[in-house]
Amino acid sequence: MNAVALKVSAKWFAILLGMVSLVGAGTCRAQITPSKRSSDALASNNTHENVATAAASAPVVADQAIASDAEAPAVPQVGLPPDDSGWHVVVAPYLWFPGVYGTVGARNRDVSVHATPGDLLSNFRFGLMGLVDTRYKRVVLPLDMMWVRLEDDKALPFPGLEEITAKLKGSEFILTPKIGYRLIDSEVIKIDALAGFRYWHFGESLRFSPSVAGLNFSDSQDWVDPLVGGRILGKLSPKFEVSIGGDVGGWGAGSQLDYQVAGLLGYRMKPAVALQIGYRYLDVNYRSGGTIIDVATHGPVMGVTITLK
Repeated sequence: MNAVALKVSAKWFAILLGMVSLVGAGTCRAQITPSKRSSDALASNNTHENVATAAASAPVVADQAIASDAEAPAVPQVGLPPDDSGWHVVVAPYLWFPGVYGTVGARNRDVSVHATPGDLLSNFRFGLMGLVDTRYKRVVLPLDMMWVRLEDDKALPFPGLEEITAKLKGSEFILTPKIGYRLIDSEVIKIDALAGFRYWHFGESLRFSPSVAGLNFSDSQDWVDPLVGGRILGKLSPKFEVSIGGDVGGWGAGSQLDYQVAGLLGYRMKPAVALQIGYRYLDVNYRSGGTIIDVATHGPVMGVTITLK
């Protein structure tokens, strides 16, 4: 009986445990499922609300984006050079007040020359001096020109003859076109390598009044010297700048030797206008057919540079 009772009790315990398990499982489903459905419903509701909100705010955001794009300034391209594809032109008229020292000669005769700036100014009749500096990107095309005419007359008393007046005229024309490449082009310093030529013209005439047979004469000399050179342009401050340049040539093609150096200090009055003052030294040694022109011309120079574009 005890064994039978034990088996019946175990059987009923197992059935009871199974019913409890089923009831517990149902209870758990009943508790979990509504909660899950509530969360899903809440999430669904929130999703619909978010979609509606996004749809409603989309035009506003789009309008703001368009307005932002329209009002935002252009962003510079970092690392790219500024647009410098156009031509740049600078003109620089100047005045040079040099002295001339050296030796000149003709017909196998030579004489020493020593003329101060005051001597030349007292006989100065006309002159033009200027520089046109053109640049395209890194290609530079400077052109320098100088034309000067001097004139003097003296009375030469000859014993037993009426007074004779001698009039001497002299002219000098120098044209120096060059082409070069800007090796360094920064805000503070610019360096150009240059090559070109210098055309020289000297003209002189002597006339006596009244005329003296065999003494009147007129002559001229013309030649071209190839050149190489360079220049440095430096910015010392927003107002002050410096320019140093020079060239050398000749080598027997025209003259034996032809060279110059110059230095200028500039003061920028306006963005397109600057005053300049400095010093220029020009030396030439020309010998051909009995003609000798071995002189150095040097002195202070002053001018103005005007940026046209």
